Amino acid sequence: MLYYTKFNTPLCEIIIVGNEDGVCNLHLNTGEGKRHFAISEEWVKDNEFFSDITSQVKEYFNGKRTAFNVILNPKGTDFQKKVWSELTKIAYGELRTYKDIANSVGSEKAVRAVGNANGKNPVPLFIPCHRVIGTNGKLTGFAHGLTAKEKLIHLERTVRIS
Repeated sequence: MLYYTKFNTPLCEIIIVGNEDGVCNLHLNTGEGKRHFAISEEWVKDNEFFSDITSQVKEYFNGKRTAFNVILNPKGTDFQKKVWSELTKIAYGELRTYKDIANSVGSEKAVRAVGNANGKNPVPLFIPCHRVIGTNGKLTGFAHGLTAKEKLIHLERTVRIS
């Protein structure tokens, strides 16, 4: 059985889905981008189940948290999971290019595949795909819209937690 919760942040409404095995989806309901998400009738709304995770996300948006302590259970291919694992190594406030990630996973020519894996990341924020930019330094691709990506990068670049 999967549970879900919805709550508002300064960026947008967020929907989190998961169970005892971990979080399998985090949707940024920005109204932009290519990601469409629907709550299944089979899922059970349980705000209490996600109370700690919700608090962590709110702390992040309030500039009081730079890392999450969340069990993740995203669904994806082996290659996607390899890329997502590499993304978790990008520190708060830091940026990497798609080429950097391709090199890190040992597939230096797989820049587009890395971009596709980023686009399929089901748990953004927790797996920080927003921290990946084009080789030319431009913001490229974000399933929830470039405005959201820009705001997340700005948040992390301007808020320094001591």
